[in-house]
Amino acid sequence: MGVLPNSPTTMDNCIESCVKCARACEECFTACLQEADVKAREKCIKTLNDCAEICLQAVQFMARNSNFSKAICALCADICEACANECAMFKDDHCQQCAQICRECAQVCINMTS
Repeated sequence: MGVLPNSPTTMDNCIESCVKCARACEECFTACLQEADVKAREKCIKTLNDCAEICLQAVQFMARNSNFSKAICALCADICEACANECAMFKDDHCQQCAQICRECAQVCINMTS
């Protein structure tokens, strides 16, 4: 359900998933910076940043019911999947949980585009 009475509701699930994913990526980003092997996580950390940014961009496009929502969600799905793959390479809980959330978001975004 949108915030305003006339908000589009067909994208609510995707909006919620993107917000959750962006938050997970930001939290994982912060946790990765505290790990002893931070240098080995450089690509993962950059991808986490990209993923959080595209998820929030997708939320903005969907919230305003942009004609480009499907295109941005397709890109979001690709970046979420890439982020999940990067996070999955690290065995700590925060990366494993983030990978799962990213995969879920990618699937919801793919569903939104069809």
